[in-house]
Amino acid sequence: MLKLNRRRALQSGFSLAIGARYLAACGAAPLGDAGKTRVHVMGMIHSRHRTSETYSLDVLKTAVLRANPDVILTEIPPSRVEKAVQTFKDTGKVDEPRTNVFPEYTDVIIPLAQTQGWQILGTAAWTPELARNRRKALDAIAKDPLRAQQWSEHRAAIREFGQKTRGRSDAPEFIHTSEFDRLVAASREPYARYFDGDLGPGGWTQINQAHNALIDTALNSVSGQGLRVLITFGSAHKYKILESLAERGDVSIGDTNALFV
Repeated sequence: MLKLNRRRALQSGFSLAIGARYLAACGAAPLGDAGKTRVHVMGMIHSRHRTSETYSLDVLKTAVLRANPDVILTEIPPSRVEKAVQTFKDTGKVDEPRTNVFPEYTDVIIPLAQTQGWQILGTAAWTPELARNRRKALDAIAKDPLRAQQWSEHRAAIREFGQKTRGRSDAPEFIHTSEFDRLVAASREPYARYFDGDLGPGGWTQINQAHNALIDTALNSVSGQGLRVLITFGSAHKYKILESLAERGDVSIGDTNALFV
């Protein structure tokens, strides 16, 4: 079991008003839930953090510091997270190919962890082989005239998602709502229904199950210690993670939107 020292919730000198909001955001549990793991699920927008004004790297940094986690579960494969963290410690720069595509880690979370003492764990099931096989299978489906209707429905669902989220797809106050999750789920429904069987481990249902299995393993390792855990995955995965967390009785899920107030 991962052993971590619990830190004071208000170690940053917040005012009383900000501190109250912080404790609410952390989902401070009733006395009977004191041993539960306090979890926030934070949806990432990956490369768009560099260009978005509403969800910039600075905005993300502030929210992560407010979450003040003991442990951060990342969209980095377990086999790669140690190298990502160690190269930053050694050189001041993350030098790990998969991690480098995620500025939330290279520019915010891994650098901050060096001074904040956060434990960073890899919980992504992605592999290069999985990505190659998925791309190859999707290319074949897209070119198959017998599956043109399926591909058309899939693309239409993605377009509809884009239309319904236009102008707010990078707004954290929208990303961290049930409305956003419902729209994502609807946009992926044809993709999962038609293509899960073709994509194997890379199918939408399968890859999310694999991510959640790794997340569950990490949560099991800290269960019962009353720690704070921040889960950081692409925003489209957030609803699947929340569905999985709802099946656990040892976690208290905090209001992530409150971290951006």
